[in-house]
This record gives sequence, C-alpha cells and structure tokens, in this order.
Amino acid sequence: MDAIARSVPVGVVGAGTMGAGIAQVAAAAGHEVRVYDAASGAAEAAVDAVFQRLARAVDKGRLLAEEAEDAASRLHAVAALDDLAGCGLVIEAVVEDLEVKRALFAGLEAVCGPGTVLATNTSSLSVDAIAAELAHPGRFAGLHFFNPAPLLPLVEVVSAEHTDAAVADVLVATALAWDKTPVRAASTPGFIVNRVARPFYGEAFRLLESGQVDAATVDALLRESGGFRMGPFELADLIGHDVNLAVSRSVWEAFGRDPRFTPSVLQERLVADGRLGRKTGGGIYPADELRPEPSTADPVTVAPAAWAGACGFDPSAPGWQLGTGEVSLRLTDGRTAAQHTGGGPQTVVLVDLALDAGATRVGVAAPEHAPKEHVEAAVGYLQGLGYAVTVLPDTPGLVVARTVATLAAAAADAVDSGVATAEDVDTAMRLGVNYPRGPYEWGAALGWQWVAGVLDALAAAEDPGRYRVSRQLRGRTSAEDGAEDDGAEPARRSADAMWAADAASQALGMTVEQVSLGNAVVRMQVRPDMVNGHGVCHGGLIFALADSAFAVACNTHNRRTVAQGGDITFLAPAREGDDLLAVANERYRSGRTGICDVTVYRDGETIAEFRGRSREIPGTLVPGEEDT
Repeated sequence: MDAIARSVPVGVVGAGTMGAGIAQVAAAAGHEVRVYDAASGAAEAAVDAVFQRLARAVDKGRLLAEEAEDAASRLHAVAALDDLAGCGLVIEAVVEDLEVKRALFAGLEAVCGPGTVLATNTSSLSVDAIAAELAHPGRFAGLHFFNPAPLLPLVEVVSAEHTDAAVADVLVATALAWDKTPVRAASTPGFIVNRVARPFYGEAFRLLESGQVDAATVDALLRESGGFRMGPFELADLIGHDVNLAVSRSVWEAFGRDPRFTPSVLQERLVADGRLGRKTGGGIYPADELRPEPSTADPVTVAPAAWAGACGFDPSAPGWQLGTGEVSLRLTDGRTAAQHTGGGPQTVVLVDLALDAGATRVGVAAPEHAPKEHVEAAVGYLQGLGYAVTVLPDTPGLVVARTVATLAAAAADAVDSGVATAEDVDTAMRLGVNYPRGPYEWGAALGWQWVAGVLDALAAAEDPGRYRVSRQLRGRTSAEDGAEDDGAEPARRSADAMWAADAASQALGMTVEQVSLGNAVVRMQVRPDMVNGHGVCHGGLIFALADSAFAVACNTHNRRTVAQGGDITFLAPAREGDDLLAVANERYRSGRTGICDVTVYRDGETIAEFRGRSREIPGTLVPGEEDT
C-alpha cells in the first residue's frame, strides 16, 4: 500500500509539544501541514516554536538552511476546523480526555471527505473507545508518536476493531516515508510500549518499598549490569512521576486492576506530595543535590581462591556455576541463595543477571548467615575480573533478573494476546524506550524455563497474582523440554499407575488428557449433580479437579508422592455443562519435597489458581523401573 502522497496536505489538531513535533515531522517529509488548536494563538505559537527548532538545527549543522526554509514554508496555522477539509490525513494530539476526543472526531467527520484518514496520537486511551461513536470507523486508527517526535523514530500504528486493513497499511507506509519505524499494534491498554514497560518501574518501586535496596543501587545495577540507558528511578524523575503514574494507573484500571499492573504506593505518595521529578525540583532524587552513590563493596584483600570452572563465568547466561570447594558461585534462577545452599557443604553465592560479559557492575547475594570469608572470596574473584560489586540482600530474583524476567513475561503476554508480533514488540521496546535488547528476544535467549522459574520464586515469596505464569508461557517451557523427550513414556506409565488407583477422581468423570515429566492436564465436565441451588459448581469440586491434576503431575517420577498442603489463590464460579481443564506444572522438586502450580481453565479463561506442596513417601509406582 502506498503512503499518503507528499502533495496531499496533512492536518494536526492540538498545538502542544506533541502536536508541534508531529507537524514538524510531516512538514520535513514534504507535506503542507495545517495546524489547528481551539485555544486562541496556540497554533501560531506552535508553528513559531517549530521555526525556532529548525533554525537551531541549521545552526548546529544538522540541517541545510534551504531544507529548513522549505519545511517552514509548508507549515501553516489555521483558524478553524473547517480549514482541515481537503487534508488526506488528520492527526489528533489534544488533551487525553475521551469525551473531548470523541467530540473532535465527530467534528472532523463532518468536515473531512470520506477519503481522509483520521488518526489519534493518544498514549493512554482506548482507540476502540474513541472510535465507538464514529459514523465511519474504518478510516480511523491510532498513530502514536514518541516525544520528542522529530527525534524518536518509533511510531505505533494501532488498529481499532473496525479499522480497515488498508488504512493501517497506509499509515505504516506513511510512517516509513516520514523516516519513522512503524510497528503494528492492536487496540489494547498501553499498546505495546506502555504495556510491556510497566514492570521496569513497578519492580524497582517494589524493591525500594521493601527497604532492602536503595534507589541509586537499583539504577546503577540496571544501567551498569543490565545495560539500560537509564535506571527506572532516574527515568521516572525525568518523565515526571505524575505522567508515569497516570500511565500505570490507566493500564491497571483497563485490565480490571490486574495485580501485575498494580501501581506503587510510594509513587502515589510522591505525586500527592508534589515531588514529581526534575520539573518540580525533585522526586526520588533531590534535583539540587549530588545524586547518592550506589552500594559498592570495598576492595577485598584476601588471597584469591582457586575457582574450578572459572573459564565458564558468564553473568548473562543461565546454567553456569563455579566453585572453590567451600563456595559455589551461580547465576540467579529466582530462588534465594539460602534455598540453593540448603544444608549442603558449600555456601552458594548468587550473581545477578547482566546484559553481557561487558557489564561493569554485578550484584551478588549470599545466605544471611554465610561465613564472611566465603562472601569475600566471591566478591574478590569478581573484583579481580574488573567488576564493581554490589552485595545485595538475599531476595528472590535480586534486581536485574527480576526486572528482565517480568519484562520478558510481559512481552510474551503481549505476543500471546495478539497485541503485536514478537519482532514488533522487540522493535518497539528498543526504539521507544531504548532497551538494550528486545524483551521477547531476551527471554528466549535466557530460556523461558528460566523466566518462569524467576516468576515462580517471586510468586512464592511475594505475590502469586502479580507473578503468575500464563498458560502460554508454561507451554514455552514445555516446548524447550521437548514434547516427546526420553522421560515421556516412563512419566506416563508412572502417572497411569497412580491414576488407576484413583477411583474418586474417575467417579467425578475426570480424564487425564496430557502427561509429561512434572506436568499434567486433567479434564472434567460439570454435571447437573455437581451444582448447588444457585446453579454454580461446588467450589470443592473445582479444588478436587486441581488436586487431581496436582497428583498426576507430582507422580510422574515413579516415586509415590502426596500433598502436604496448598493454597487456592483465585476461584471463580463454573456452571453446569462447563468443560474444565486443570493444567498442573511442577515448578520445583528437591530431595523429597516439591511445589506444583495448577491453573483451572474454562474455554481459555482462568477460573482457579492453586499452589500445592508435595512430599514423597516410600515406594515406587511402576515396579522394576528407575526413578525418572
């Protein structure tokens, strides 16, 4: 599909910072641009501001004088909405108020011909909601630029439910013609960037609220180890906490207050106190004072230990470990160092994730009562490799790992929800917010099992709802294992032996649909005799379904295993005739104990979430076979 021709005028409604920036982009691309604003003199002021920016670009050698003059000659302030008749594209960039935007587009429909494409630059409102009252919604879409529009390359092209595919194609082609990089997105809260980016700020604030890590240390680790251009606190200070919080609240509300997007209480307090960031003289950091230094370990002077496997050290990839005999150094997998150490002979010191081996700082954590000399041995080794070392509290996921894992999960969720392709999600996050690596690509490189493991550890320690692992993400971990690995048949035989003796589950009509090592899917249809007087399935029967799936998954190792407690973290009603699927995933097994998560679905919708603890008892299920 061709872009809108340069000979066709472009209209911009709203003469604020974004509107002026978009007008400059369109004029520089060769279009006559008509700028309108309802406020008297605002359009003229915006055009003058663009003239000044073009002049500064000439002074700095970034633009030829004649190019600036040509662009300026194509910019015009207009006095009425009627003056936008004849434009091939009109882009709205007015205040983020749904009713204001709806009224504006109703006026534009009356003025503009049927061939005019209408676009909103909204960053927080639903494109579907804006389009709801349009007479011709097919020609309407989102065209979200990033501030400053003349400098940042990304544009999100957002299709509403009724947007014609040809209109989206025209906008993509036009963005390319304007020297921008377009990505396609569905109309969803936050589109791509503002949706996927929420954990970058949310996890940082949770760490700060815990009182265990200070802001300067979080920022330093994400910059110097994670490779992000700015840390979350310094970036929020720059954006403005009022703006950042408004986006977080908008996404949270639009998702029905999903705990994954819960805004920070601390950030709410900052906004209430007027500490909005640089624009008010301070936010997280005082604007008029030197920024605090991050926590950094003093140089260790102990004699260096001999580390077995030292050539395999890589702070950017799971799976490595090296040791001295007394100390084992490992990349975090979400669990704490204390969990790794257990009652073993070695002290496990965890290393936080890094973008690559070129990081200049790494975080480490040891069990609370680890011998001082063991911690110093690890710190000294890393300092000897040239890293500044931050010793962190022994918390799940540390700093960079929990941030990257939650970002990767958010990216995967956007892809699985049909918001955008993986390629467009990664492009959007690299160009829109300067991430060092696309979060979907990053998650795939680390391994989705690692991502899910970090989330599971956070869910167990902090908030099961916030860190729940989606069914699709679980599916990626199974795909990494391979659907038909060498343990599949023994796991099935082990589970079959357990199921054959489970008369109670069979009496309820349950059937085992899928089994692999540590995983199971069990089905049950809600019969008339399973509902109460209100027509709702007894909650105990939904729990029984979850418990049966739990039992199958935990008995795939040919070791008799029973439940030793569990918690239902979410439960919604089911009704007669509903076809229920319980998906169980054993997320942790060590020694004779384990943890297994179960999610119950009805037509793809989650209706129950259960986390159970398991314990092995003596005996095997299939005599003569090895444990799997």
